[in-house]
Amino acid sequence: MAGGGVKGGQVIGSTDELGLRAAEDPVHLHDLHATILGLLGLDHTTLTYPYLGRDFRLTDVGGKTDLMEKLRRA
Repeated sequence: MAGGGVKGGQVIGSTDELGLRAAEDPVHLHDLHATILGLLGLDHTTLTYPYLGRDFRLTDVGGKTDLMEKLRRA
């Protein structure tokens, strides 16, 4: 995520003792995709593709870019 204003080596949240599940600050996959696209300067709501008569997008109906603020903070 270099070039998007993200400082390297950051840790957001934590996992359980086995490292299997997120224990603190879980992030949904749609939110991660929306954040990456936002850091690249793209609006994830406008990137759609037609399939079987419906417009689909990478982040489906979800996707928040709240994670960008956490990544750019430090």
